[in-house]
Amino acid sequence: MIPPADHPAIPPRKVGVLLINLGTPDAPDVRAVRRYLAEFLSDRRVVEIPLLIWQPILRGVVLVTRPKKSAHAYEQVWTEAGSPLAAITKRQSAALQGAWGPDVLVDWAMRYGNPAIADRLAALKAAGCERILLAPLYPQYCAATTATANDKAFEALAGMRWQPAIRTLPPYHDDPAYIDALKTVVEAEIAALPFVPDAVVASFHGMPRRTLQMGDPYHCHCQKTARLLSEAMGRELHVAFQSRFGPAKWLGPATDEELVRLAGEGTRKVAVFAPGFSADCLETLEELAIRGREDFLAAGGTEFAYLPCLNDSAPGIDMLHDVIGRELAGWTGAP
Repeated sequence: MIPPADHPAIPPRKVGVLLINLGTPDAPDVRAVRRYLAEFLSDRRVVEIPLLIWQPILRGVVLVTRPKKSAHAYEQVWTEAGSPLAAITKRQSAALQGAWGPDVLVDWAMRYGNPAIADRLAALKAAGCERILLAPLYPQYCAATTATANDKAFEALAGMRWQPAIRTLPPYHDDPAYIDALKTVVEAEIAALPFVPDAVVASFHGMPRRTLQMGDPYHCHCQKTARLLSEAMGRELHVAFQSRFGPAKWLGPATDEELVRLAGEGTRKVAVFAPGFSADCLETLEELAIRGREDFLAAGGTEFAYLPCLNDSAPGIDMLHDVIGRELAGWTGAP
């Protein structure tokens, strides 16, 4: 059928894949960090404290004191390409572009900050994507990560007259492709070290302990990832949780405390990696690689190594191709 001459242009039908990661400030300065933290810490999925209690604390204390400290941390890891998390996620998107043929467009967005989820969804729709897979890059499901990314996308969809069909990427914490990619990268990084680590620590992002009690599967997903990877590698992994915030009790053991404990018990050489992060970011490059090293060496350790995330490594991209490709089944015939 040939449309009328005055009919609006209709782009060819395509399928979209939107990679979603946590977020980052636009710059490593106090103003940008304050803006980023205000959005991040106002998310009801992230801080589950009644608004009447939390907002005065956030506006009166946290956003006055924390941005300067966080900006200093960001300064230590910022690159010429900008935020490491944004730069790596962009490279992951570029590496997957064309992986399922020319009719599948791959884009990326951040839950907090830029590029915004709503903007990139609109761009995919304008490019002709009538079917879009939302792909939050969190192997282990948590309401404060996966769910809030999907929430933000659904919020944007609610304002669309013509909505695309939507699928969401499920957690892949126990997917053989993910475990194999971790094994390949971690073992290669360990083999390249100038020392043999006495202990290897798998550090996951922390969550308040009450999330486990409220039915969030995150802790169980982390433990299963570590168990499967330990079995695949044939060696013990010390599981710990980082990035505590506020006075609430968090999942443990805490990574900083675990590093001090290991050094105090005679472990002199340690390697640390972060299997729950799809891309290196502030929490890995500053908290683990810099402060983690300082904590371990100060407690008596002699050798410390931080092993990078999967990032846009060949095993990491192959894994994303596998887990995303399965969710595109029926939408595209491309392998």
